[in-house]
Amino acid sequence: MRLPFFSIFITSPFDGLQEHADKVKECGWIFQQAIECHVADRCKRFEEFRQEVVEMERVADAIKRRIRGHLPKGTLLAVDKFQLFRYLREQDQVMDTVEDALDWISFRSEPGIPEELVKDFLILVDTVLDPIEELSRMVAEARKYFESFSEQQRVTVKDIIRNLRTMEHDTDRLEAALKRKVFHVVKDPVTVFHMVRLAETIGAIADHAENAGDMMRAMVAR
Repeated sequence: MRLPFFSIFITSPFDGLQEHADKVKECGWIFQQAIECHVADRCKRFEEFRQEVVEMERVADAIKRRIRGHLPKGTLLAVDKFQLFRYLREQDQVMDTVEDALDWISFRSEPGIPEELVKDFLILVDTVLDPIEELSRMVAEARKYFESFSEQQRVTVKDIIRNLRTMEHDTDRLEAALKRKVFHVVKDPVTVFHMVRLAETIGAIADHAENAGDMMRAMVAR
């Protein structure tokens, strides 16, 4: 017989997972503003936005450590502890990859993103924001499932996981099209490398969100 998840914890680990997911979601909003600033001629706040993400990542790491520290050896869980840790790792990688993308831009902030590619990059960023936001909703719905073990609630979580897979597929398609376009419109080899690597890093945000979904699917599996 499966025990009600919250009956065996004074503080549920899903409290921390939700807090961490919400911080990742907030980071996504700042990421969007940073990219929009980077491509705008008159915006001078890119570094400010980047430092906000750095600070959010530091706070998220503290949340991650707290979650791990509150799961002592021998604690009874309704899910495998290592699955929980693997989920947390992938969710944390979403924020780390956002930071990586902004760091990569900062290494060569000039001449910036070529005008012919600006729209494509903005669309790619918009596309990866959707899975970032879905993570927060997935954790909230999974928390409800582990309170009730309702089959209907389990289906809700699995629907979100399927959405994450679809979103990741859409991101892969846009990323590939953007990289092909880079080779057609950019002549400078250093800029080609910088743009291709940037597209891949942004695309990896959705990859980690999908991976988190896969870990969540393992946790809700029967």
